[in-house]
Parts: sequence; C-alpha cells; structure tokens
Amino acid sequence: MGSGRTVAVFGAYGHTGRFVVAELLERGFVPVLSGRDADKLRALAASHDGLDVRPASVDDPAALDRALAGAAAVVNCAGPFAVTGAPVIEAALRAGIPYVDVAAEIEANADTFARFRDRARAAGTVIVPAMAFYGGLGDLLATTAMGDWTTADEVHVAYGLSSWHPTAGTLAAGRVSRERRGGRHVRHTGGRLEYHDDALSVVEWPFPAPLGTRPVIGEFTMADVVTVPSHLAVPEVRTYMAVDAAQDLTAPDPSAPTAVDGRGRSAQTFLVDVVVRSGGAERRAVAAGQDIYAVTAPLAVEALHRILTGRTRTTGVASAGEMFDAPDFLRALSAHLSLDVRH
Repeated sequence: MGSGRTVAVFGAYGHTGRFVVAELLERGFVPVLSGRDADKLRALAASHDGLDVRPASVDDPAALDRALAGAAAVVNCAGPFAVTGAPVIEAALRAGIPYVDVAAEIEANADTFARFRDRARAAGTVIVPAMAFYGGLGDLLATTAMGDWTTADEVHVAYGLSSWHPTAGTLAAGRVSRERRGGRHVRHTGGRLEYHDDALSVVEWPFPAPLGTRPVIGEFTMADVVTVPSHLAVPEVRTYMAVDAAQDLTAPDPSAPTAVDGRGRSAQTFLVDVVVRSGGAERRAVAAGQDIYAVTAPLAVEALHRILTGRTRTTGVASAGEMFDAPDFLRALSAHLSLDVRH
C-alpha cells in the first residue's frame, strides 16, 4: 500500500511513535526515525532492520531539514505539541511535504489552525493536526453522524474508557495545557472556545451496549472542541470522560500502559459515543476498540496513505472530518475498530 514511500516519524521512539512506525512498516511505507534522543532512535532501529536514523531537535531547523530530506510526508508523534508542532510544521513547509500529527492538546491544535491555515493553503500543501484517538476519531464520527445535515445545534462526544494508563507524553502534555490556561477549564460554546473556573459536574451517560449507562465527567474537554467546529456549523461541542478513566489520569502515581498482545496493545478498551442534535432530531455514531494509543497509529497512517494517493478534499490546515470522506475513512479501519451509525 505504501509502495515503499518514505515517511519521517518525529518522536519515533515514544509510545505512540512506536505504534506508528510498526503500522507504516505493515502498510509498506519506509519510516525514517527522528527525534531528539539519538540513543533511543538507534535502539528502536536495532529492532527494525535497515531503518534510517536522523536525530533532530525542534530548536535546530537545519537538523529538522535533514530529517525530512527526501521524505514524502512527516508524522509528528512528539509531544508536548505546544513545543514541537510549529517547528516541525515549518520544516514540512520548507520541504514542501504534508504534515500529520497526533496532538491531543487543545491549545496546540488551535495554534496550528490559526498560525498555518493561510500559509499552508497558499503553498498547496496539507496539514492535518490531531489525527489521533482524541480530536481525529471524534471528528470523523461527528462528521459521519451529521450525514446530509449542513448545520446542527449540538455535538456531544462521550468517551467510555475501561481505564486510562497515561503515557509520560500524555502527562507532560497535560501539564503544559494546564499551565497555558492558568489552571482554568475550557469548553466550546456559542461558537467559540471559552475558559472558565466552573466546577465540573458528574452526570450519567447512556452509552450503547455493552457498556450501558455510566457516570462521566461533564465538559472533560478534549481536542474535539477544536477539530469539530473547525468545519462543522455547530455552536455547542461538549466532550465527556468516564469517571474511572479520569481518576486514573489524575492518580498521584499513574501507571503506564502494559502490553497484553503481540501488537503491543494494552487491555484497555474504549467506546466513543457521538450524538448530534438538531431541533428535536438526533443522530449517532459509535466506535469501539482496544487501546487508545495503539488505534492512533492506523488513524494517522490511513490519513497519510490518503494524502499521498490524492484522496483528500481540501488543502491547507484541516481536521480529519474536513480533509477526508469520513464514513469511508472509518470503514477502512474495520480491522481496528467497530462502527455503528444511527440516523
């Protein structure tokens, strides 16, 4: 499928980066391993015969240019994306190649749209931020649920995770986001992001079977509040997180994911329930699968494949739902997640 095309992976040795490298190899691409730590890159390369190692840091534009030289595209897996996003995008623009990242950081994704939308469109290149479990999957589901609706009143994205064993990268990105917003919460209401100090409530969410009704934290806001309204005419976008998973994230000493199968996936399962409402009508799209970090890899690599084969709908900065045929994209991931659409 990849026809031997070279894809630079920045942050290749990280938890998600390793899944992305494996997925690229499985689909016939040739990953170029890049990131700040040369020793970790060489250790990863030792387990994959013949892969090119190109160390680079985000404060060294020349090294980033060398890392991307000859690549057909770059995928950025290195957070915090508030630090890595702009430098790697700049390098991609200099190289004239598409850029995809797996950022879950709300502010970092908003920055990508604000800073690079016009430049990327003028250059005729493609930049897809948040092409991951958070931000990308919810946007694809919301776009699919919308169907032929051109507007809606509300989009609700509820995350039913069996547990959440956060990686070091997730925890670091969370700290950066909290610092950027001064400890405040964020939501998308009235057509814009709003920062607030209101207490977050716990409500019951009626997840489809087999999960059933579970307590969730209301306005546990994820990157969907950037990706969904970037192209869908919906003034209210709310996200929710299962209480048990949220408690795992905020535990004093959270444990990292532990592999339980040959693909390196953890035992964590997820169900993402997206509800779109317009007037008195309601539409729904639901996805379920295993391991939120592992499933990010096929999401990102399917995006790269479609970009490099011309199966895109626009240029410039765009989220997954705007860039791709959302229902077709989700169907292409049937080996990794189930899909149920209810109109």
